[in-house]
Amino acid sequence: MLTAVGATGTAEATHWAVRQGHLQPFGPWSRWVRWWSDPLLRPVERTLVRMGRNPQDGPRWLLGGTVLLGILLLTFTRWLLQFVATVLVVGQAGPRAVAHFAVDGLFSLLMLALIIRVVSTWFGATRFSRLVRVASGLTDWLVVPIRRLMPTLGPFDLSPLIGYLVLIVLRSLVTSLFR
Repeated sequence: MLTAVGATGTAEATHWAVRQGHLQPFGPWSRWVRWWSDPLLRPVERTLVRMGRNPQDGPRWLLGGTVLLGILLLTFTRWLLQFVATVLVVGQAGPRAVAHFAVDGLFSLLMLALIIRVVSTWFGATRFSRLVRVASGLTDWLVVPIRRLMPTLGPFDLSPLIGYLVLIVLRSLVTSLFR
């Protein structure tokens, strides 16, 4: 992970130094960095051009994406290890603990689906994209009735927030039955 961030950071620093005039664009270091970073940068630069942005920002986007991907990978690894440890402990604790774990996991999944649903609208993902379709399918039963009952607040849709709060209350009520 640190190697990937270091490599993309080196590419970004070199591209910055070339743009600022601190390094020669056709010097040995600049050519070498461009040689090994080109396979990674070309798709990023193409995407930036399609979005109407400057392709010279590609190294910065690549560095940011690498850092973000690293954080997500570390977070997922930590979650997976904790999940496996919890499953091992719950498996030995009896059927009541297994039921509690399953119900708690179901509520966590629904809350994650609500978060995906909301965050995807910030980035312009349509309701028909694959991930949003799954998240909407999991949460429509909760969000749509709340949306019908709530008055409109202009461009703001607070029904997912109310749905999240309802899930928190329901989770605490249902999981208290297993204690």
